Amino acid sequence: MSKIIERFIRYAKIDTQADETSDSSPSTAKQLELSRLLAKECNELGLQDVSLSEHGVVMATLPATVSHEAPTIAWLAHVDTSPEYSSEQVHPIIHENYAGGDIVLPADFTKVIMVAQNPALADLIGETIITTDGTTLLGADDKSGITAIMTAVEHLLAHPEIEHGPIRICFTVDEEIGRGIENLDLNTLNACCGYTLDSEGWGRIDSETFSADLAIITVHGVNTHPSEAKGKMVNAIRVLSALIDRLPKRTLSPETTSGREGFMHPYHFEGGVSEATARIILRDFEEPLLTAQAEILNQIAGTLRAEYPDAEIQVTIKKQYRNMRDGMEKEPRALSKAIEATDAAGMTPTLDIIRGGTDGSLLTEAGLPTPNLSSGQHNPHSPLEWTSEKEMQAASNVLVELAKLWGQETA
Repeated sequence: MSKIIERFIRYAKIDTQADETSDSSPSTAKQLELSRLLAKECNELGLQDVSLSEHGVVMATLPATVSHEAPTIAWLAHVDTSPEYSSEQVHPIIHENYAGGDIVLPADFTKVIMVAQNPALADLIGETIITTDGTTLLGADDKSGITAIMTAVEHLLAHPEIEHGPIRICFTVDEEIGRGIENLDLNTLNACCGYTLDSEGWGRIDSETFSADLAIITVHGVNTHPSEAKGKMVNAIRVLSALIDRLPKRTLSPETTSGREGFMHPYHFEGGVSEATARIILRDFEEPLLTAQAEILNQIAGTLRAEYPDAEIQVTIKKQYRNMRDGMEKEPRALSKAIEATDAAGMTPTLDIIRGGTDGSLLTEAGLPTPNLSSGQHNPHSPLEWTSEKEMQAASNVLVELAKLWGQETA
């Protein structure tokens, strides 16, 4: 087993699933296990200023090897995994010398990674692919990013002849629930720009993300014994189901949109007759269109209030993150050097948009321009998640080239 695979599997086996219903920070204590491990490894590698906050944020410094004062940049990845699918008892499966074709996952033969849906596999014949056994997430989102960062750090420490400026390493928690920078002090991070390692495949550079809000719909009904419910009962489940059923179906849904098209995605539903709640994520690249989605929800809720006057229907909109595009002009070198570094690492840079968000969205909005780079992950939030040794190594190579390029600059 190569060192990069061994490192990734060590991280992937730790359950770090976030919990969006929790008010604690981190939202789950189990995220701290990986944070503690990463802080320990940073110390063992010889990084400086290693810290682990009570909230699980790890920071460290890779000192400069240039004699002049170069700008400080930051490399970031998140330790948590999505709450949408289990990451308990992850069993990574190593597929050495991948021969091509669909990959059937051994613990659930109904779970198949199909080449038709994963065209990137065609470029990885003969390489090592890592998947789950079909029962959990793999956690490549974003443990492949952590792996790429730690691999690049180890390489630069082993080769002090490579000239580079100071680099801040940062591992965050709760990115998957939109709270990745909640307890991150940008003054302590102290960088001119950042790079999140949280995108698919290799060679990709995301300079735009969705803007995002969360809608929480709560319906309070009237419960009574069903034998005498006529004219009295208002079933919150039925009312909330009607609201969801009236959402656009042929447009504005993940199943019917692509590219720059936004969507409204109900992903969680719970409750009973007296009270029922749904969570709906609202996504679009343009903020006015995001506002229009919230208005659609309010219009549907208004119609249902007229139909069910005894029901109480609450629509709460919570801001999550905004398109990183709007803050990138503060440090234009962040994007141009990502393009140059990808090319220097032997790949064709692909500028793209991400139909989701990253810590980079929040960091850029907070004043730290942070493009998002490939880390080797595929099919995030799914038991069909996979990564590859070659792509993680490629992501690490891009970071090394970025270090060289920024080392040529003067602060």
